[in-house]
Amino acid sequence: MSTLLVTGGAGFIGSNFVRYWTQEHPGDQVVALDALTYAGRRESLADVAGAITFVHADIRDQARMTEVLREHGVDVVVNFAAESHNSLAIIRPGDFFSTNVMGTQALLEAVRTVGVARFHQISTCEVYGDMDLDDPGAFTESSPYLPRTPYNAAKAGGDHVVRSYGYTYNIPVTITNCSNNYGPYQFPEKVIPLFISRALRGEALPLYASTRNRREWLHVLDHCRAIDAVLSRGRVGETYHVGSGVEADIETIADTILGELGLPASLKTIVPDRPSHDRRYLLDSSRLRTELGWAPEITFADGMRSTVAWYRDNESWWAPLIGASPVVETAWAASGQ
Repeated sequence: MSTLLVTGGAGFIGSNFVRYWTQEHPGDQVVALDALTYAGRRESLADVAGAITFVHADIRDQARMTEVLREHGVDVVVNFAAESHNSLAIIRPGDFFSTNVMGTQALLEAVRTVGVARFHQISTCEVYGDMDLDDPGAFTESSPYLPRTPYNAAKAGGDHVVRSYGYTYNIPVTITNCSNNYGPYQFPEKVIPLFISRALRGEALPLYASTRNRREWLHVLDHCRAIDAVLSRGRVGETYHVGSGVEADIETIADTILGELGLPASLKTIVPDRPSHDRRYLLDSSRLRTELGWAPEITFADGMRSTVAWYRDNESWWAPLIGASPVVETAWAASGQ
């Protein structure tokens, strides 16, 4: 039996991972820790609340992190905790560097004090920068980090901290870089739940002007399975890419959602691009597939269908969140950015 500390455990991917782990590893103890900023919701863990321990804390508080590790006898740390919205990072970049870089360092310092069997860092494809729309290649685990936005740079900084603690202090670290996730319990500021929630209310779907920019899309449960594979069979010190290989542009996403709901294409509207709007990301996930035997199980069509259905059936979860995001997507245009 192991005890996992899941930081950012009330966020989108974190809460899905907590739910996944309690179902797949019922003999383990799970401690979900979250600072409960606007995007962290205790309600996302309501159905597993009796099976886990919840801690309200901030990873930047090193003393508190040390206390939590000791009190619960943590064996494995999975660090989802991060500010993650690119648009908000343009407006409040300091928050992102504070949490994603210095928060990661504080958490690792607590780990160095107490000791754990594994520290796993959740990272993103966006640390590599962007690609040409017609580039035939993909980012590999040896691609250089070339972040273009404050969010991307803050995540890259956190990854560098993790690797430095692995090399310098022999902390057993692993990192996964994932492609864009979608699925249930995602805060409705991100594009897929934003489009679904707006469509369900009969409101326009705001598409950035670069409608052909593409992302690689991964269902959150396939991501959870990949992390499980890395924790179970991954090599310490290694980085693994988690990607589906399935790309879709923003117009395809909008059309898919409108089609699932039987709504007209006239609901689509164009808004200005945000600064440094990356064109495309694509990960080479062959290492994870070959070494650890992982492969995505949820097709994009099935995943989108089930995601639309979840938001349609769970308005009570997302409706109170409308207007709670601090992001105004046109703020940079209005301020001359």
